[in-house]
Amino acid sequence: MAKLHRVQSLQTICGLTAISLLGACATNGLHAGPTTPPPPTTTAVKPAPAPLSSHTEKWINLQVGECLADLPPADLSRVTVTVVDCAAAHLAEVFLRAPMAVDTAIANVASRDCAAGFAPYTGQPVDGSRFSITYLIDSNQDRTGANPTPSTVICLLQAANGQPLTGSAHR
Repeated sequence: MAKLHRVQSLQTICGLTAISLLGACATNGLHAGPTTPPPPTTTAVKPAPAPLSSHTEKWINLQVGECLADLPPADLSRVTVTVVDCAAAHLAEVFLRAPMAVDTAIANVASRDCAAGFAPYTGQPVDGSRFSITYLIDSNQDRTGANPTPSTVICLLQAANGQPLTGSAHR
């Protein structure tokens, strides 16, 4: 036990000696260091890109220039679509909204109107372009009403190969 006590005393003395030697190397209680401060380090911080926005909207309210991440099913059982920033990958872009007469809201008239509105929006003819055209018809017909064009064709362009688009087709 006497030997253990001596070892502990020796450790205590060595520890106190080390502390006092470290204190001698410092002034005013601060550790001594280089006399000139190190140069400041700069790290270029690249701002995070703003998240591309998206929101859900009723397809009957779509406006020209909006890009869609999804389309309503053919039976129109779902009334909403996801509108995204055109810089994000999307399936379609609205390029025309046109009123249609009560009895003309049919495929051939819708196709004709959409084809006519394609070139003014994109700056190129649809034939030979990388796009195809599709459309939705909002038919709010009331044959007793005085509005001669109660229906609206909403023309959409898509990639002819069926792949997602990135960026707007608007010229």
